[in-house]
Amino acid sequence: MQEKWSHRADLAEAAITDRHARRVWGIPGTNLAVVGWPSTTKDELFFHWHYWWQAHYLDCQIDATKRRSTKKRKRRIKETMRGIRIRNLRGWTVNRYYDDKSWLALAVGRWLSSSKHKGLRALERNIYDGIDTLTGVLPWRTNETFYNVPTNGPAAIMMARAGRVDKARELTDWVFDHLINQDGLVMDGMRMRMHGPELVPVIHPYCQGVMMGACLEIADHLLSENSDEAYTYISRARELVDAVERHLASPEGILNTHTDGGDGGLFKGILARYLADVATRLPGDSSLSDNTRRKAARIVTASATSLWNRRVEIDGLPVFASNWTEDARVPSLSTSVGTIRGAVLGSTVPERDLSVQLSGWMLLEAAARVAAADL
Repeated sequence: MQEKWSHRADLAEAAITDRHARRVWGIPGTNLAVVGWPSTTKDELFFHWHYWWQAHYLDCQIDATKRRSTKKRKRRIKETMRGIRIRNLRGWTVNRYYDDKSWLALAVGRWLSSSKHKGLRALERNIYDGIDTLTGVLPWRTNETFYNVPTNGPAAIMMARAGRVDKARELTDWVFDHLINQDGLVMDGMRMRMHGPELVPVIHPYCQGVMMGACLEIADHLLSENSDEAYTYISRARELVDAVERHLASPEGILNTHTDGGDGGLFKGILARYLADVATRLPGDSSLSDNTRRKAARIVTASATSLWNRRVEIDGLPVFASNWTEDARVPSLSTSVGTIRGAVLGSTVPERDLSVQLSGWMLLEAAARVAAADL
């Protein structure tokens, strides 16, 4: 089973490498992924900059390398980190959006140590310094009064991994205190208006995932200190998996929220990444934790099976559907991705978007990890 999912993840990697991987402006020793395939000239020139998509492209490369390390994979990781720095023009920190920067810090932090890499150290410091003194959490972007989970979730994971567990707990506790709906799902965020706080109750798959991830990292640290407070975060992770199974998955366990392309193309893949973390890392010997691990593994495997069975193949390599319960469509150049109010909208045929294909790759890497754990 492990070999099957590993092979499928390899094919997803090969498809993105073949169709999307390019040097930045022809500069040797660089690599980024063009945002659409078939691609336009503007895509090939990285005319529009999709910072957080590239962070997830890097994260997928790290998944593949940790699963099976090769010199070629390690070289491409180095080239991608350099490509992001060059295309961002002034290092990694120049970006108004704290969610974008947190995603990159998470990916790079899996590969490098901030104590040894000044670029990562500067990026982490930039994110810490962005915490709002009034609310105690991060805004979505600079000079903004919108505080959301897609920013504070990955930032909390980053902070916990970097040893700033108290601050990670503050961000995570704020989310659980303010942004859990009646179904037990994590809502998008909260805007501070003149008349007071205003909820943004939209449910995004990746919000569930990052809060699972934050709870896991915090619980690990607290358990290492023999603190009973760890069980609060273990319980929260279990409750989120239950809510996802009830409200965001089909009876067969397939993640079935329709996210289309653009930024939304990444949302289910991110949730699958952290479901795999729960399946393989959730602490506890109780029947509750055992059941949660099995649920998380079932959702990942069922979703990956559906994704794979509904792919189309072009030149022997897969193209994945944006919606995992539907057949994939052959992408075309009909309409390319565009940006509105800070969000990237998808192509007319979402399968064209890098985000959708990265999400498929993420899911298959998650399935490979679950299979390796033999759950």
